[in-house]
Amino acid sequence: MTVIQSFILGILEGATEFLPVYSTGHLILASSLLKIQQTDFVKSFEIIIQLGAIASVVLLYWRSFMNIATLKKIFAAFLPTGTIGFILYKIVKTYLLGSEQTVLVALSVGGVLLIVSELLRKKEPETSVGIASVSYRKALAIGLFQAVAVVPGVSRSAATILGGLLMKIDRKTIVEFSFLLAVPTMLAATGFDLVKNASAFSADQFGVLAIGFASAFIVGGASIKLFMRFIRTHTFIPFGIYRILLATVLWVTIF
Repeated sequence: MTVIQSFILGILEGATEFLPVYSTGHLILASSLLKIQQTDFVKSFEIIIQLGAIASVVLLYWRSFMNIATLKKIFAAFLPTGTIGFILYKIVKTYLLGSEQTVLVALSVGGVLLIVSELLRKKEPETSVGIASVSYRKALAIGLFQAVAVVPGVSRSAATILGGLLMKIDRKTIVEFSFLLAVPTMLAATGFDLVKNASAFSADQFGVLAIGFASAFIVGGASIKLFMRFIRTHTFIPFGIYRILLATVLWVTIF
């Protein structure tokens, strides 16, 4: 992987990590279009640079991480995700991560579910009630929904958002909860991958990782602000349509 390719993938990661469109799937498919071979390093790269985008959450929402009640709910939501992810890590990385077919099918199904969930919601204006209104029972349920995202193409963000919508949580609250939950989730995923594979990285590869990390961090912060502004007046239906169209175009292009 070249520095330019790393820069491009970092920008793509930052732009898509917090949207319900499956950022890792975009990285896998972009790598395919850029003719980047899916080596073990590239698979690790696609996981690790997500930490750059996640760092932008810490910068923008640091006050929320100082709230003990909020941290307890984030931890409750992380428990099922961390447990299931740890158990299935090897299977996912060996057999699913890098599978273009799996990504495209999951993109399509996720798009349909986003559209359906929005159409089933009442047409009443929403009032944000904040993370304080999310019970521990709902936090655990959101964590279970997020755990489904171990399947490539599902999207961690889409899974948590869909779970929140089904539990009648307003859009702003569930999106912010998804942002915060991303921090321990991606820290765990990245840390685990580094422990398993860091010794196999060369000095040049760490430089490539740094470029991807930095670009994902910068673009990720801008993406968060734009996304929060968007959902004030829009539903998630455009993202559902995008997922379906993207999957269709890429299916025709690749296969």
